[in-house]
Amino acid sequence: MQKFGKAQGTGRIEDLRFLTGQGRYTDDIAPRDALFAVFLRAPVAHAKITRLDVAEAEAMPGVHLVLTAERMEAAGVKIGLLAAAVPCRDGSKGAQPERPVLARGVVRHVGEAVAMIVAETPAVALDAAERIEVDYSDLAVKLDLAPGGVEVHAEAAENRAYDWGLGDGAAVEAALASSAHRVRHEVVHGRVIVNPMEPRACYAEWDGKRLHVCVNGQGVWVLKGDLARMLALDRADVRVTTPDVGGGFGLKGMTHPEYPCIAQAARMLGRPVRWMAERTESMLADNGARDLVVQTELGFDADFRITAYRADVTSNMGAYNSQFAQPIQSVLFSKVFTGCYDIQTALLTAQGVYTHTTPLDAYRGAGRPEAILTIERAMDNAARVLGLDPFALRERNFIQAFPYRMVNGLTIDVGDFYNVLNMLRREADVSGYPSRRADSRARGMMRGIGLATYIESILGSPNETAHVVYEDDGTVSLLVGTQSNGQGHETVYTRMLAEQTGIDESLIRIVQGDSDRIAVGGGTGGSRSVTLQGTAIRGVVAVMIPAFAEFLQAELGEGVAFEDGRFGAPGSNLRVTMLEAAERARKAGRDDLLSHRETINLPAGSFPNGAHLAEVELDPETGFVRLDRYSVVDDFGTMINPDLVAGQVHGGIAQGYGQVVMEAARFDDHGQLQSASFMDYAMPRAADFPMIRFATAPTPSTTNPLGMKGCGEAGTVGSLGAVANAVVDALAQCGAAPVDMPFTPARLWSALHASEGGGS
Repeated sequence: MQKFGKAQGTGRIEDLRFLTGQGRYTDDIAPRDALFAVFLRAPVAHAKITRLDVAEAEAMPGVHLVLTAERMEAAGVKIGLLAAAVPCRDGSKGAQPERPVLARGVVRHVGEAVAMIVAETPAVALDAAERIEVDYSDLAVKLDLAPGGVEVHAEAAENRAYDWGLGDGAAVEAALASSAHRVRHEVVHGRVIVNPMEPRACYAEWDGKRLHVCVNGQGVWVLKGDLARMLALDRADVRVTTPDVGGGFGLKGMTHPEYPCIAQAARMLGRPVRWMAERTESMLADNGARDLVVQTELGFDADFRITAYRADVTSNMGAYNSQFAQPIQSVLFSKVFTGCYDIQTALLTAQGVYTHTTPLDAYRGAGRPEAILTIERAMDNAARVLGLDPFALRERNFIQAFPYRMVNGLTIDVGDFYNVLNMLRREADVSGYPSRRADSRARGMMRGIGLATYIESILGSPNETAHVVYEDDGTVSLLVGTQSNGQGHETVYTRMLAEQTGIDESLIRIVQGDSDRIAVGGGTGGSRSVTLQGTAIRGVVAVMIPAFAEFLQAELGEGVAFEDGRFGAPGSNLRVTMLEAAERARKAGRDDLLSHRETINLPAGSFPNGAHLAEVELDPETGFVRLDRYSVVDDFGTMINPDLVAGQVHGGIAQGYGQVVMEAARFDDHGQLQSASFMDYAMPRAADFPMIRFATAPTPSTTNPLGMKGCGEAGTVGSLGAVANAVVDALAQCGAAPVDMPFTPARLWSALHASEGGGS
């Protein structure tokens, strides 16, 4: 059997339709006779709903339905969304207050859906929304991260969602107390808005018995289960599909309040109903991300080796538990919270606090970028406080021998952190930095350099299925359980199957995002897709080839083997391709050979790792930061398509850079979002970036047969610390006091000119 090994070619199969306007996105393919839904959203952050009168709106011509929480429940719908709860340190579970899909009696954040209008056109629906009469009795708001204050939920004492921990606190305190050096540091992670290119959208259809919901998501099975539960339907009577998706980044991985409402409206009306979010609506209602504060302390011995590490996390939950929110800054943060360092005495405590703001959930990396940013900021700060070279301090504390069992219980199978860092030194021309810094000073600029090493932990279900079907028209369908959101999965999977089987790529069709055709799958998230799905493809081919070989023995003779894309046997001149074998099986009535399915399980995950180096120029006169140079060396193990990998890294770096220097979701004292459009919420652009130097130093993983390590989120995981450390380094050269991210020109200018000497 052929093996994966050679790198795939460059062109992306899916790009032809995307670049020629042939993409099939949710709002493009909604039924032509679908009605339009619009949501009336709360204009205040916390209030009792004392009156909700929809009669005038519902009587308007063209309006078909107005849904409220009361009407949903009267129809038998369970309007509460379910969410994961983590175990607390006292043995209890995290708080689980209900999150209704439409507000019931109380609104808890600006943008919370209060009612849904369904009409013939969006304009009519919007007009009807203005006719709904709502009286709000304003209540005090809770916005800070201190426990206590104005109550958000009665079920959450002191507004605490959870209080989670990992590690031996007494051992850590003893190790810190006996350390030669103790260095404390605070890291503030600002709130960001996810902003995929394609906002969230869905449509629903009801045929009298079965429900079909099409949504631009990251997997169809979570939503399928939620809809069945909430609408009291058998799972078999719920079909969820996903077409092309214009970016997900974690935001589209969960069930949002709008989807059950759209589904119920279609069921009540017997007509398709569609919804597409507007950008400001998305900024108000979509899950935010990050928004946490971490207090850290590192202990060092006299030789500057880490003796202990403590991180105390307080994260903003927003007004409700979003579906996966509680585990993100606790369990997922813990996966890599000690970074690339040999630390066996460590303590992580994590608490979530409810506030009257939009809920928070997953965003590219989900907990791991936050953990790596935290320890890399702490390490850089320690190097500065102790007067050490940041490269040398990291090298002195790197994990050296593998496999290595971390304090969290996970085992890193392979790695070579020294080699990665040394390669980065060369790629980034670190030896030339003093000269570049002198040149910047001569032009009145302050140049800063920032290093971050990182390790990632691949998340998600360890199971995945690949299903190959030989169709009647001579094509081949490959059904997969992951979901492309723009990463290039169609290209990778097609070429994997083609390379293994000799089937022409043009004859292979990837089928994804259909709960009727694909019984179960893990979806996309946690950088799992290609590793798990690629292994499943390898598995199904490994089953398929012997099955065809056995069938062909009658024609080719004993000893049939598959080489160079053809079956053959010793002494026979006849060579049969995979498609020819399938056609022979079809004619022989062997339909069992026309469909092959294999499910694989990977008992352990992989650990991508790498090092990023950023150089920035800071203008003391304006506070503006320019990213001048950027280099990254990654260990992704075996890479199937290096060009797609580079693209993933570049995109992740861009998102990390945006978070560090410009992106900020800001609320005023009343809980009003002040950055609800691109006029007020800054996003990085192509002109903000230099050419990114990308190189790899692979050590193939031993936890999967392909030797792969996921790459989808690594760019963000590493870039946050590198860019942040570079800006802090430039700021420190000016003698300015530290400031919190994002490092906007206004913040940096204020810090520079508040310091002695006015930043000169």
